[in-house]
Amino acid sequence: MKICIGQTVEIVYEDKSGKITQRKLEVLGIRDGRIRATCLSTCAPRVFLVSNILAWQPVQDQRYA
Repeated sequence: MKICIGQTVEIVYEDKSGKITQRKLEVLGIRDGRIRATCLSTCAPRVFLVSNILAWQPVQDQRYA
């Protein structure tokens, strides 16, 4: 499986300080090892390093994104 632009995914992410969070994202772009997305919890734009994503899965039912 791979992450695609326009897809809604749920990720487990480790930030630069080592904090692990779980988030739902709408993927806007993927380039140079970074995912540009809208975090659906905060409705804010974010950039995530692909190398810091510990796990991910597609959100099956878009109504619950």
